[in-house]
Amino acid sequence: MVKRQFPKPSEVFDLLKFKKPELNPKRRRLDAALTTWDLRTIAKRRTPKAAFDYTDGAAEGEISLGRARKAFEDVEFHPDILRPAEDVDTSCQILGGPSALPFGIAPTGFTRLMQTEGEIAGAGAANAAGIPFTLSTLGTASIEDVQAVNPTGRNWFQLYVMRRREISYRLVERAAAAGFDTLMFTVDTPVAGARLRDKRNGFSIPPQITLGTVLNAIPRPWWWFDFLTTPKLEFASLHSTGGTVGELLDAAMDPTISHEDLDVIRSMWKGKIIIKGVQNVTDAKRLVDLGVDGVLLSNHGGRQLDRAPVPFRLLPEVLREVGRDTTVMIDTGIMNGADIVASMALGADFTLIGRAYLYGLMAGGRQGVDKVIEILSSEIVRTMKLLGVSSIEELEPRHVTQLTRLVPVSGNVKAASDALSR
Repeated sequence: MVKRQFPKPSEVFDLLKFKKPELNPKRRRLDAALTTWDLRTIAKRRTPKAAFDYTDGAAEGEISLGRARKAFEDVEFHPDILRPAEDVDTSCQILGGPSALPFGIAPTGFTRLMQTEGEIAGAGAANAAGIPFTLSTLGTASIEDVQAVNPTGRNWFQLYVMRRREISYRLVERAAAAGFDTLMFTVDTPVAGARLRDKRNGFSIPPQITLGTVLNAIPRPWWWFDFLTTPKLEFASLHSTGGTVGELLDAAMDPTISHEDLDVIRSMWKGKIIIKGVQNVTDAKRLVDLGVDGVLLSNHGGRQLDRAPVPFRLLPEVLREVGRDTTVMIDTGIMNGADIVASMALGADFTLIGRAYLYGLMAGGRQGVDKVIEILSSEIVRTMKLLGVSSIEELEPRHVTQLTRLVPVSGNVKAASDALSR
């Protein structure tokens, strides 16, 4: 029989530990976020629908994005036991330089549309974390502004070869002059993908104020205050080239891009050059034969060709053919540090995050980007410790099995989106 006694006040007080309240609302909501999905929930609540859907959505039925995320969810890890991993080293070498973590920030366009700090927040957070930051041709901060906020870090530049080739050539020259060490030559955008969420939202760049946007903005006045009281939203590296936003967008998509363009850009660029948007083994082998420094397996976050190959699933096949001869990186669908660990275990040299970074940005500006890096870093460290590995180099394909299930296909984009957001 259990022996009862009167509670002792001293013992009760030892059990009661009151947490100091956080008075800063931004810090409070970010502290409550435990995963990237939590940041997505906050971002959706704080961002107008059109801007959020532009970030969150993908092409057509959003099948490629769903499959990419499902591929990571279907990873099975195989940990080693009785192998202490008390101290974990997450650093790696990539393209001739260091990175404190095995991921960097991917290029994203119109970034100040999501939250007014835009690329400046991303570059600053990357600098603080010791990871590379990639600026898009369609970025809303200039090459020079990114270099100013990240003067000692790794800055990479993503290049669209535009219809007016001289625009692209000037961007290459400016990135080199600003000390950017890597150029991402993008090959998967001959035309724009069909972003159906944007069409249904009547979305435009810059946003046009309609009755619908006004109604949607009522519970989000902070976004409109930032948008209307900060510098005009424009392509910062292109504003001097002339033309409307729409005309510049059209110029960025060019179906005539070819190997001859790659030859010209390579002759201009003295740093490392990566081909972004590789989606099959044949192209990867051809590019290695041409002497590029690496390939980025990417389907543009599922935003171009729907039903495109999933980079994570393509990775082992490409590595078998060219892994010894070049750098192989992947993006698309990464939402957890375990996704990054799985990629590195299979042999990827590096990974890039896009939407995950933007969810953090929309949730809390620079502090939100810091938060998503913190979340992914802690997930990487924890996963590695549970696998019994102390460094990125110790990760091996034997640590990972890829299961074969695919996300169910649905013709209803909203239903697919809701399923992905869980």
